[in-house]
Amino acid sequence: MDELILFVNGKKVSVKNPDPETTLLQWIRNNLQLKGTKVGCGEGGCGACTVMVTHFDHKENNYKHLSVNACLAPLCSMHGVAVTTVEGIGNVKNGLHPVQERLAKSHGSQCGFCTPGFVMSMYSLLCSDPQPSEAAIEEAFEGNLCRCTGYRPILEGFRTFTETKSGTDSAYCLSESQNGQKDFLCARGKNKGKVCNGICEKEREKLSGNLVNVEEFMPLSKDIHLPQPFKELEEVAAGCEKQSLVFKSERMTWYRPTSLDELITLKNKHPISKIVIGNTEIGVEIKFKNMHYPVIIAATHVAELNAVQYLDNGIRIGASVTLEKLEKVLKNAINSMEESKTRFFATIIEMLRWFAGPQIRNVAAIGGNIVTASPISDLNPLFLSAGCMLTLASISGGRRTVNMDDGFFTGYRKTKIKTDEILLYIDLPFTTENEYFYGYKQSQRREDDIAIVNAGMRVLFEKDSIIIKDMTLSYGGMAPFTVMATKTTNELKGRKWDDELVTKASQLLAKELPLLPGTPGGMEAYRCSLTTSFFFKFYVSVRLLLEKKMPNLFEYMLPNQFQSISRTHHREPSRGVQVFEDAPQGQITVDAVGRPLPHVSAVKQVTGEALFVDDMPVFKDEYYLSLVVSTKAHARIVNVDPSEALKMPGVVDYVSWKDIPGENKSGCIVSDEKVFAVDLVTSQGMIIGAILADNQSHAQRAAKAVKVEYEELKPIITIEDAIAANSYLMPPKTIESGDVATALAKSDHVIEGQLHIGGQEHFYLETQATLAVPKDGGGEMEVFSSSQDTAYLQKAVADVLGMDCNKIMTRVKRLGGGFGGKQSRFVLLALPVAVAAHKHNRPVRCMLDRDEDMIMTGTRHPYLAKYKAGFTNEGKIEAVEIDFYQNSGYSRDLSVNVMERSLVHVDNAYRIPNIRVTGHLCLTNTPSNTAFRGFGQPQAMLTCEHIMTDIIQTVKLSPLMVRELNMLKEGDKTYYNQTIENWTGRRCWDDVIKQSDYKNRKLQVDEFNRNNRWLKRGISVIPVKYGVGFEVPVLNQSSALAHVFLDGSVLIAFGGVEMGQGLNTKMIQVASRALEIPTSKIYVSESNSSQSANASPTAGSVGSDLNGMAVMYACETLMSRLEPYIKSNPGGTWESWVNSAYMDMISLSAIGFYHTPDLGYDWESNSGLLFAYYSSGAACSEVEIDCLTGDHMVLRTDIVMDVGKSLNPAIDIGQIEGAFLQGYGLFTLEEIKYSPNGYLYSRGPGAYKIPSIGNIPIEFNVTLLKEAPNPKAVYSSKGIGEPPLCLSVSIFFAIKEAIGAARKEVGLEGPFSLDSPATAERIRMACIDEFTKQHPEPKPGTFTPWFVKL
Repeated sequence: MDELILFVNGKKVSVKNPDPETTLLQWIRNNLQLKGTKVGCGEGGCGACTVMVTHFDHKENNYKHLSVNACLAPLCSMHGVAVTTVEGIGNVKNGLHPVQERLAKSHGSQCGFCTPGFVMSMYSLLCSDPQPSEAAIEEAFEGNLCRCTGYRPILEGFRTFTETKSGTDSAYCLSESQNGQKDFLCARGKNKGKVCNGICEKEREKLSGNLVNVEEFMPLSKDIHLPQPFKELEEVAAGCEKQSLVFKSERMTWYRPTSLDELITLKNKHPISKIVIGNTEIGVEIKFKNMHYPVIIAATHVAELNAVQYLDNGIRIGASVTLEKLEKVLKNAINSMEESKTRFFATIIEMLRWFAGPQIRNVAAIGGNIVTASPISDLNPLFLSAGCMLTLASISGGRRTVNMDDGFFTGYRKTKIKTDEILLYIDLPFTTENEYFYGYKQSQRREDDIAIVNAGMRVLFEKDSIIIKDMTLSYGGMAPFTVMATKTTNELKGRKWDDELVTKASQLLAKELPLLPGTPGGMEAYRCSLTTSFFFKFYVSVRLLLEKKMPNLFEYMLPNQFQSISRTHHREPSRGVQVFEDAPQGQITVDAVGRPLPHVSAVKQVTGEALFVDDMPVFKDEYYLSLVVSTKAHARIVNVDPSEALKMPGVVDYVSWKDIPGENKSGCIVSDEKVFAVDLVTSQGMIIGAILADNQSHAQRAAKAVKVEYEELKPIITIEDAIAANSYLMPPKTIESGDVATALAKSDHVIEGQLHIGGQEHFYLETQATLAVPKDGGGEMEVFSSSQDTAYLQKAVADVLGMDCNKIMTRVKRLGGGFGGKQSRFVLLALPVAVAAHKHNRPVRCMLDRDEDMIMTGTRHPYLAKYKAGFTNEGKIEAVEIDFYQNSGYSRDLSVNVMERSLVHVDNAYRIPNIRVTGHLCLTNTPSNTAFRGFGQPQAMLTCEHIMTDIIQTVKLSPLMVRELNMLKEGDKTYYNQTIENWTGRRCWDDVIKQSDYKNRKLQVDEFNRNNRWLKRGISVIPVKYGVGFEVPVLNQSSALAHVFLDGSVLIAFGGVEMGQGLNTKMIQVASRALEIPTSKIYVSESNSSQSANASPTAGSVGSDLNGMAVMYACETLMSRLEPYIKSNPGGTWESWVNSAYMDMISLSAIGFYHTPDLGYDWESNSGLLFAYYSSGAACSEVEIDCLTGDHMVLRTDIVMDVGKSLNPAIDIGQIEGAFLQGYGLFTLEEIKYSPNGYLYSRGPGAYKIPSIGNIPIEFNVTLLKEAPNPKAVYSSKGIGEPPLCLSVSIFFAIKEAIGAARKEVGLEGPFSLDSPATAERIRMACIDEFTKQHPEPKPGTFTPWFVKL
């Protein structure tokens, strides 16, 4: 068999001799040129590549519609199925599908890179369930990530498919109270006159418009919009299911047997072959671990391995049964059998809730979970504790059964299964009346994450007693393989189920499952504490059941405060209200400013038609480039040998520093970096050379074959390493105001402390990408790049090629997210691509794989803050002294500028009369860290609020009172001598306290904490002050170009880059007001250096400010030229006025230029204007933590943000929500892990966790402050991209408050340190109790840690 048959978007496709190494994603993008399905991570962790796979099940006589990760699905596995991509359900030309339309109109697409994946996940769900529940929708997206939106608008749009059909509901209830002050009172309905805190739960007086009008949505028609019977698929599938397949390539052979005998024979012939079902493990190994498997056997079509059989003692599950099918089988059993028989099944179901995402569960098989023998498998601890039986088969040994017991796993990734054996099925046993079963898992993020530690726990009691007859405890994450605590359970048999059991079990587990300091995976004390914490949860859960069943057997009942331990994790579907000021009555219809228009590219993004760099059509003579990068953090290069790589198929050339015609250096401020390393590497991921080949696969394979010989040098990795080695980029920088020493001496209290703030990976969904195209015989070059700065890209390419800038055209259509990560670090890829293209005078392309991007491009800067603060008994700050230590990485990049912003934002929204802040820039052997949304302020603000929290805990006064006592007010001067003007910070603060009902909820939190020992809640309100503008004055400028064509259409161009923030949309709205024409007549094409020269980077929350003013000026110039024609023909049309001007030879093109006036701060004299204005806001967040595991959940967040007079409320609210959730990741989830030698462990979504859809606050309310015009920016608006990110510290300090409540239970009160991010590990270990005390943290310096804090 050498032909693969499948259907793609309804069309039958035949593929001759498919390559077994080709994934479905590669094939549909490269061969079919369907570029809507995106390349996000390559490991099934982000969902950007989601497609729907449909197969006809002849046994059940129905269609199965499944969402699948195309990046992992082998093309060869698609024989006889139908694949639907985003292009297959709707497009701009022929009309959108309701899924696409609702997402676009609900503002659920910002950068658009993740959007097709969300569309296809939702479409797949609707094909199986046309009216799903809200919970089902959220579950469907557990395998999809978005870095822009904060998820809320995505959910709101898709919830309109549910029975409730809820959409975005924006409402504000305002009434005049008796004293004439505005209050948040219900204005009508049964709650009229009652305080509703701004948001009524039932009836709302809608004084502002809706973000979305759900009445406009196209109805979902089952006959039109969902798949219909597909007879040809049924016929093809019937034939394909019976066919045995063999596909071969130069490196791999793919077999798909259809009988058990054939499968066993193949395994006997190829004993080291890999058997795959979903390819979810093998695919990752091949892609990222450089594994090569010459023979793959797909066991998907062997009937016996897909069978489910009910036995007297349990259910027999075929090894190829997918986890999705397993879940359905077990749910059916639970619904049809008595509860006591299905307790083990219920535990499996609960564990599957947190097992990867639906795209993985839809294809991954139960057998694969067993035989891959992962030490952190979620299911294997359950199978061990249940004593499941496996049936194996081979030619040599026939059939045999094996018990999954303490001897089943024999080592790392090893089992008792022999190499020539296959796993036929697993028997899942029933439980009995006196048997109880629970499973536990703790991970960094709850949804779609691998376990840190997991467990399966089973106990069997003597009849009608609480005496333990048998017990099994199994753990993952505590050894190189899943282990059973047999010594512990043997000791516990025969004991009573009482409190003494917990003490004994904890002691035994600590002895049986120790982790030595430096154990792979790290977090040794935390992992050990989880083993006992899990057991305690198990004990309480079972005891509560026993107390209910046999209360007379216990001397006393467990306290009510323990009841919550037994509950399983549950969160209600998220909800929220968005409040904004609608466009005023009387505003002309064509004036789009202030209206919540959808993103101008949303329709293209939801259909997959919005092109990114790697989506551009391939040139016929194009080469693909793959980088050769350093594997060492600090080393001399002894030799580079590309000879073997150059012999490989498709390889064209090896490019290095020797091929650079210009300068082998780069740097956005100073040129302190090499394009290609010559004789020294100072970080892992530093570029040494590059391979050119005819396609991506050949280039990447050959790049890994280049041999580099090193002489290793001692690396400096952490801030502490740099301090010890006196390794700094430059002398420290200090800003000082007042007399710090005297003020500290006179203070009632002085506290000291330190805080470590981890870095953050940008994790833009589109990785760095570049396409360089030589022009005019090599005399010019056109560069398409995922860059936030077209001017720097142009200058850097010109310098490295030895050409003038006027011969380099840089073009950016859109970015799939940037967040600062593409402000400067894009040159790492762009310059080698340009060099290669120049050398060969041919187009060259490269898009980095996710792991390449993460090891090369740098992150947000990690900080260490050491502080001292003096204050009064009332909590008023008298003096603060701070030393910031920044991990800058191996070069300067933007580190100095980031530190400068930190130095001037450490006051947040407070007045500090005496202050000295010093910044130290640590030079380390890690990738050069760079700009990231917030640009140094998040680190400074967290430090400030950490100090404030210490003060509050010291004086033991109300957090509101202490913060308000220190809050800035109108007319105050900052410590860098800028006067606070047009200050709205206190209004935001007061409004959020009222809207959130903080004071009542604080009482409720305290009550909850009194009633719960092991769950605690915290609530925190935090303000923000953000200085808007580039600290480098020259960057605060922009130009724009506006053309009017004879048909009346308008083209505007400017230097800003669209990266999801809605810049193009806002600029069109600005032009619509200035020109008084509808937005439909205005178009923005791209950012292009030939149209807007010397553009400043799109960053610093000033994209709309700078470009908006330039666009406005350009349009006003045009209007001034057209004014005579409008006056002379007031009844005319726009088109007639334009044509009249043209006939009079009046220019219909205009340039607008703007620079922010009066900026210019002098660091030496501490004088001058640093920022154009301030953006302010406030947030209130409430959280709940699990003191035994460190898990947490955000219950509610309320935000009030001053955005001036919003240019587009929908976009601004989207920016607030997206920034807030990104900041939430920074402060709680996202942890960068390096080895002490500089090896990055967290290099993909499998190991690095950004917030997912389950992390958004259950209730998320956002209000744009009303009546707050800003005189300093275009049409009274304000910059919005970065300030809201800082408000997520409210979650951090709510967590800290909850931890404080837990510590109070054991007599610990007062200030305590909590580093950022507040991961599950840090939360748990800060909640000190009898279990953590058993496992003290090892003393630093006495061992080599597995990973270090940068």
